[in-house]
Amino acid sequence: MGRLQGKTALISGAASGMGAVEARIFAEQGAQVIVADVDDAGARAVVQTITEAGGSAIAVHLDVSDAANWDKAIAEGVEAFGNINVLVNNAGILIMKPVQDTSEEEWDKIFSINAKGVFLGTKAVLNSMKASGSGSIINISSIYGLVGAPSAAAYQATKGAVRLLTKGTAVDYAPFNIRVNSIHPGVIATAMTDDLLKDPEVAKALLGTTIMERSAQPEEVANAVLFLASDEASFMTGSEVVVDGGYTAQ
Repeated sequence: MGRLQGKTALISGAASGMGAVEARIFAEQGAQVIVADVDDAGARAVVQTITEAGGSAIAVHLDVSDAANWDKAIAEGVEAFGNINVLVNNAGILIMKPVQDTSEEEWDKIFSINAKGVFLGTKAVLNSMKASGSGSIINISSIYGLVGAPSAAAYQATKGAVRLLTKGTAVDYAPFNIRVNSIHPGVIATAMTDDLLKDPEVAKALLGTTIMERSAQPEEVANAVLFLASDEASFMTGSEVVVDGGYTAQ
């Protein structure tokens, strides 16, 4: 029996990158997966991969910065599968600029997706989880929600917000048997970081402080997300799980 057998999981930003890997692994472990993204074609492609492998999944359109989108996505998931037991707030964008070079529009955009999106998703799914009698919410933060770094102030501010939103939500909803934890990945080899890792100087700066001296594969982070989604993590809430190759170890 799979580690998520009988559970339904909604994953935002699941059309590509780490979200797509999470969706595939969750389905392999028995979950019914709601693949949510603004990229409808990408989401459908992920669903096709899952169903061809014998899994169960649907694609839903989701702009995480819009409350009505969240309500519709949750309703579609509940209609298809009955309830939602797991939410992975995975969607996010990256802006690499120091404060003086960051425009107000860029600040608002990154907060609307990286921080407001987590708030809206959490708020939207809670009634379904309460009705189910339990739930697990996993928020994808970052090592930059824990430590500072050059030219990433707006991104770091959003990920720090996610870290403490996680803890506050964990405190509020523990009486409902809803667990809320954050994942803090280091540098992951995805499309989001592709341009950064192609630049030798930037790659050296990022990976030179990672004591394992490499970037992570998406599966290495997704397996930590899987653990938090499963009943194996039943006594974990308000926790920070760091998957960073030792970046924050020194």
